[in-house]
Amino acid sequence: MSTLVLELKADDLLIINGAPMKVRNKTRIELNGTARFLFGKQIMPPGADTTPARRLYYAIQTAYIGNDVERPPARDLAQRFANDFAQHTTSRLVVEILNDAMRAVKEDRCYDALKLVRRVILHEDAVLKGSVMPSRGVAA
Repeated sequence: MSTLVLELKADDLLIINGAPMKVRNKTRIELNGTARFLFGKQIMPPGADTTPARRLYYAIQTAYIGNDVERPPARDLAQRFANDFAQHTTSRLVVEILNDAMRAVKEDRCYDALKLVRRVILHEDAVLKGSVMPSRGVAA
């Protein structure tokens, strides 16, 4: 069993196994077991899922940290959002990222999927603003 140490600031939000916790004071937490968790800027709050990529992120987030009842329908919803996004993008790289993300969801590696979808959000933001991403980012 490995130990993970999290350093959290006052007012950070931490969700462990579906239970949201607000941090009151700067703290350091040691996680000594397996848990599904997100904290700080990794958490997309309800209502922030205002674009297709963000809706996908929120669905995967729910599939990851939701309760036992929420997780299965969230995985299905994420798959629908990913399929829809893939059909409407012209970027083959984004389609590959979406496929990798959904493969991770199916393998119950939702945290990895969230990291991948963050790249899709960057792509979406760039396209919506009409700019081109640098070569190391997601191609527009």
